[in-house]
Amino acid sequence: MATEAEDVAETHLTVDELAARAGVTVRTVRFYGTRGLLPPPEIGPRRVGRYGQGHLSRLALIEELQHQGLTLAAIERYLRRLPDDLSAHDLAIHRALVASWTPDRAEETPRALLERRAGRALTEEDVERLVAMNVLERTEGGTDTFRVDPALLGLGVQLLDVPMALETIRAARAVLVEHARATARELTRLFHDEVWGPYSAGESDPEEVEAMKSLSAHMQPLVVQALVTAFQRSLKQELRATYGG
Repeated sequence: MATEAEDVAETHLTVDELAARAGVTVRTVRFYGTRGLLPPPEIGPRRVGRYGQGHLSRLALIEELQHQGLTLAAIERYLRRLPDDLSAHDLAIHRALVASWTPDRAEETPRALLERRAGRALTEEDVERLVAMNVLERTEGGTDTFRVDPALLGLGVQLLDVPMALETIRAARAVLVEHARATARELTRLFHDEVWGPYSAGESDPEEVEAMKSLSAHMQPLVVQALVTAFQRSLKQELRATYGG
């Protein structure tokens, strides 16, 4: 897997194009650069700075952290703790994890803006693939406006060039949804039987009851991280067993 340094080296975006893809202003991009939140661009011919996928993924993560209420100082500390060898793909997954336990923020987006954010024109086949990946949802208002999951858009666009049939994407999503629901159901049952059940059987005051209820909510990001880590390790083991290496 490419490292972030390699991702940044594969530069092709101007600062205007980077800002358009990320949905921010050029001033914001440059401000983040001066704060050290974004790596410097590669300087090409005519002293024009060029940015890559690594910049785009890191910028999306910064914006998500800001949405969570973190200050710039807190974001700086957060980013410093990340491994130096994270690729753009890793950063995109990290951003999706950060957003995964927040309220649904699907945005209704016209096709022109969607293509601007995607950084490419989208064919009908592309749209169908993104819908199958649950990145997009068609709205009732017509074919030119979509409900977009911003946390998944970057990853979905990257997967458009993977040679995979539409039916395979749908089948893969069905497998993931089925097993994710089964896992969630079993974890909820375990929490109820082993933690909440014995606790609620005793005499507790209302404040303690509310504290116990909030525990399940605070556990969500930890559970999501644990599930993703376990899945990544299991997937690597299966791929190694199937294809070697």
